Amino acid sequence: MNLFVLVRTAWNALRRNVSRSLLTMLGIIIGVGAVIASMAIGAGAQAAVLKQIESLGSNLIVITPGNLMSGGVSLGGGSRTTLTLTDTDAIQANIDSAAVAPVSQTNAQVIASGANWATSITGTTTQWPTVGNWTVAEGRFFTDEETKEVRKVAVLGSTVAANLFPGKSAVGSTINIKSVPFQVVGVMQSKGQSGIGRDQDDFVVVPITTHQERLTGQKWVNSIQMSAVDADAVAEAVVAVERLLRLTHHLTATAPDDFTVRNIADVQQVRMATVQTQALLLAAIAVVSLIVGGIGIMNIMLVSVTERTREIGLRMAVGARGKDIQLQFIIEALTMACAGGIIGIILGVGVSFMVSWASHWPMVITVFSILLGFVSSAATGVIFGYYPAQRAAALDPIEALRYE
Repeated sequence: MNLFVLVRTAWNALRRNVSRSLLTMLGIIIGVGAVIASMAIGAGAQAAVLKQIESLGSNLIVITPGNLMSGGVSLGGGSRTTLTLTDTDAIQANIDSAAVAPVSQTNAQVIASGANWATSITGTTTQWPTVGNWTVAEGRFFTDEETKEVRKVAVLGSTVAANLFPGKSAVGSTINIKSVPFQVVGVMQSKGQSGIGRDQDDFVVVPITTHQERLTGQKWVNSIQMSAVDADAVAEAVVAVERLLRLTHHLTATAPDDFTVRNIADVQQVRMATVQTQALLLAAIAVVSLIVGGIGIMNIMLVSVTERTREIGLRMAVGARGKDIQLQFIIEALTMACAGGIIGIILGVGVSFMVSWASHWPMVITVFSILLGFVSSAATGVIFGYYPAQRAAALDPIEALRYE
């Protein structure tokens, strides 16, 4: 018997019991679908986190004030007012970095042309776009000269611009923040939502001197953001910043830090590891499903051997060899597993797109994941179909013909 005849015979045998064959393939279908979905979620999670790290800024380090104790009660991180523009100048002068930008923030109602929008007002310097990887979409960013001269100029995030000036350009217009008029000189390129669903484009940026002197009156800053020269220099920059700030803040050897230095990339890597752990759990479910599907195939093939004992005896009587019978049953198991694998791949791709659409989470389906799903199903068919095939090949032709 040639291979074509064996495949045709196997296919006809499966067609005789379509419902049973489909139910047998169910474990393979679920297993392969889970393989595709888990790998899509894992790859999508990695792409999302990397995109978020990139949107936050290249090699970003954030310095925030430390915790303040009042009457034995902790007021939480950022409650101190220990960071100032002097610290920013010291970091800029003593630590090799791509850019350093102080950040002061307050919330306010922004009014323009009869419209108003509640948003955050960020005071910073001209290096803020470099640190945060921002691009000006329209107009320009304010200059160092405007910062020194405490000019009332503002740059809008795309969300604020769209709500205050729908359908028209915001550049050149006037907005009022806490009754202080500001001229809009630019609008930033949109970044969309962050990984936690926060709108990254809902802000107004003004010179930090203007922010401190005309809006808040505070002399300290909420945080200092800096960008290391490259990824390899981040850890060294964190240590250098901690040492420098302890010196500039005149802290003794036993005194705790009155600031906190965070490497944003490390925080995002933890998120990536968490999501990938979830993907691994789905992969474990896929493996279990494949094993269950394989056991189902083996059980059905054993039943098939019993049901077709006389047929096997007849084939042997007309000249079929044991290896022909064995190959026929292996091909049947392989055909069933591969058919289940193909259906599982289609199901996995469909589920991945549905999850992506519903949760707005990116899914990355690779050729490797599809090949892995198909090969896994085929291997399951061969492994679990071998024993029934061996049992069929070992039947005695005479006994098989007598079987009722």
